[in-house]
Amino acid sequence: MIGEVDEALRTLVREAVDSPDVEVVLDAPTKDWAARRNAPTVDVYLYDLREDLRRRTRGELANRVEGKVSARYQPPRHFRLSYLVTAWTQRPEDEHRLVDSVLRHLLRFDALPVRVLDEQLAAAGARVPLFVGLPPPEDRGFADVWTALGGELKPSIDVVVDVPVLTPVSAPVGPPVEAGLRLDLADRDGDAADVGAHKHAPPPERKARSRRAR
Repeated sequence: MIGEVDEALRTLVREAVDSPDVEVVLDAPTKDWAARRNAPTVDVYLYDLREDLRRRTRGELANRVEGKVSARYQPPRHFRLSYLVTAWTQRPEDEHRLVDSVLRHLLRFDALPVRVLDEQLAAAGARVPLFVGLPPPEDRGFADVWTALGGELKPSIDVVVDVPVLTPVSAPVGPPVEAGLRLDLADRDGDAADVGAHKHAPPPERKARSRRAR
């Protein structure tokens, strides 16, 4: 899951900068890392991962083959991946231009486009929402992130991807019921004659319906 989202965001950022001279990396932007940078770089750093509890659903989903339930499995869980996107060059003006290019490009999408999704998500038709410029989680501010990294606060874009995680574990089900319904009736109060086992049969098709079908 994380690797697929990493590559999807890197693809979108490369489209935004549109320059072979700008590197797009996933490194933690620590002070030592920044000191080793010798080329223009856009860093897409994953700093937070948590489940989106608002999108959790109960129950089970059914996998049907030829109209019959073959297995049941848990619905997907949704996780919010938060990225800190920053630009690193020798001049602040160049950094601002890179950040601006990335911001303008990402704002075109409210979800990751299908062309950057991995085969499993694309085949399932899953929608992966993309949020740009949201405030950080209540329990974690940008200053806290930079303090943990040991670096100085600088302009950044907060990008959040809400990705579904498909659970591979499925529960087998019993064979489908194909026999007709049988009712066993018994009179407990009176002398009713209609007792014993009865098999329910579907009502016969009407002639008018068969004529319309022709």
